[in-house]
Amino acid sequence: MQKMTLRKIIIIPVYNEEENIERTVESIQKNALDFDYIIINDCSTDHTRKICEENGFNVINLPINLGIGGAVQTGYRYAYEQGYDVAVQVDGDGQHDPKFLEKMAVYLQENGVDMVIGSRFIEKKGFQSSAARRIGISFFSILIKILTGKKITDPTSGLRMVGRNVMDIFSKDYPRDYPEPESVVAILRRNLKVKEIPVIMHERAGGVSSISFKNSVYYMIKVTFAILIERIRKY
Repeated sequence: MQKMTLRKIIIIPVYNEEENIERTVESIQKNALDFDYIIINDCSTDHTRKICEENGFNVINLPINLGIGGAVQTGYRYAYEQGYDVAVQVDGDGQHDPKFLEKMAVYLQENGVDMVIGSRFIEKKGFQSSAARRIGISFFSILIKILTGKKITDPTSGLRMVGRNVMDIFSKDYPRDYPEPESVVAILRRNLKVKEIPVIMHERAGGVSSISFKNSVYYMIKVTFAILIERIRKY
């Protein structure tokens, strides 16, 4: 039996990624030929919008800054309403390698899972993040295991691919700040299937991460409480 051809789209949330967005799109166009893409420009204050428009990139320019959660949710809503079967988030900073997207799509389709996460910690190749962030990632991995019974090695990975059912959920309800761990718990709490496959990530090519040292404590506390609240929510 011939496999159904899936309509696949890459969601690229960006905020002040003038140093990286061209390389990110060029890499997608070279290495993910079966995927469409949409850039969600979260009211950048640098030249991100100008670069996207001058290059004719597919972009939605948000009128106000919604934060990473609102930008990603906009992408999911667009993908769902446009009838895509698969959506995957790829960050605009060059850390995610589009070479792995087709592998993720095949795994999603052949294994009947609802979310596939690209994990840098299964084979431990490529950029492994800073020591401080790895401590935080390990903490969230343990917390999610305690609360859901499911081990997720890379719960902060933004490289996540989903089918239409999760797309629908996320288009209506998506965490606002630092959403990755909380949104994984939301899917697991619905008894949906989440799997990880090994990928190689790269160090940010340029610009500045939204998670600085000074707000890392806030990040840990906020996400921990958000996960705990998500665990007791009723659907």
